[in-house]
Amino acid sequence: MKIAVLKETAAGERRVAATPETLKKFIGLGADVAVESGAGLSASVADSAFADAGATLGTAAAVVKDADIVLAVQAPDPSALAGVRAGAWVAALFDPFAQGERVRAYADAGLEALSMELMPRITRAQSMDVLSSQSNLSGYKAVLAAANTYGRAFPMMMTAAGTVSAARVFVMGVGVAGLQAIATAKRLGAQVSATDVRSATKEQIQSLGAKPIFVESVAGIEGEGSGGYATEMSEEYQKAQAELVSAHIAKQDIVITTALIPGRAAPRLITDTQVASMRPGSVIFDLAAAQGGNVEGSVADQLVERHGVTIMGYANTPSHLAADASALFARNLFNFLSAFWDKEQGRPVLDEEIGSAVRLTQGGKVVNERLAG
Repeated sequence: MKIAVLKETAAGERRVAATPETLKKFIGLGADVAVESGAGLSASVADSAFADAGATLGTAAAVVKDADIVLAVQAPDPSALAGVRAGAWVAALFDPFAQGERVRAYADAGLEALSMELMPRITRAQSMDVLSSQSNLSGYKAVLAAANTYGRAFPMMMTAAGTVSAARVFVMGVGVAGLQAIATAKRLGAQVSATDVRSATKEQIQSLGAKPIFVESVAGIEGEGSGGYATEMSEEYQKAQAELVSAHIAKQDIVITTALIPGRAAPRLITDTQVASMRPGSVIFDLAAAQGGNVEGSVADQLVERHGVTIMGYANTPSHLAADASALFARNLFNFLSAFWDKEQGRPVLDEEIGSAVRLTQGGKVVNERLAG
């Protein structure tokens, strides 16, 4: 059983799919591991660290030759995998709903694509959930980046020259990223409020010491989809939410938006009119900037100034914390494969529940039900 790790080639991608820690564990299971030279440099992992862990270093072609499993952060082009064994697994982020052609190319190449972002949100898969581990870091980084751009202090400061008021931070979307954003903003001393379409998050917001901002006039709309993901809301709810947010957002200094719906464009949370209502010098960080944006006018990796308000967001937020993001991503991959490791066969054997959820292609066909049609 040979496991290969390639250097990431996507623009702006600084993460790596394995660390010396996880490679040692794979070797302990009986696998041979090969890593492309330089794969970990942008994530602060030297080639020597991989070698000391027991991995073989080499060129991309040498690394993938006869590989049974390829680990990656972002799925490589199938052309980069020439030489792997027939039916080899590739465990990575595939963005399958937006990258249908690439998924079909994997099927045509006879590869078995395992899409880590489709990991079901069930208890036994929590340690395998790359979206959660990366979103946690994204929520943290969003607040730090916004604080760095904001031209005032976050905490209240009482000085001999007078008092500096605490910044007001509003977090929209209270998933993993949102909860971490709330916690980070609170640690920095801000006055924090938050909202979400899922009513169950109200207690979570309060538990972190933030003020929940919820639509109360529209009953019976929970916003909870399957697997713990948010769903798109009715027009009635969206209208009520927009009215509430418009009144609240005008008083905020920092807004962090985190709303994403799997397989769909990011929902629009903030309009240009709402941006215009904010004080000059305010900052909005759009964590969904690369998926169409929660904020009208946001552009990934650009500082956009509208009505005196700075709108920002990264195309790949976890990559800005490459070392920690890589460590967590690599552990997710190891937890995933090791959970199904069959000692007799010397390789992982996926069960139906998780295997069917993450498997995109098999036997030359696209097999995932969510991609049907």
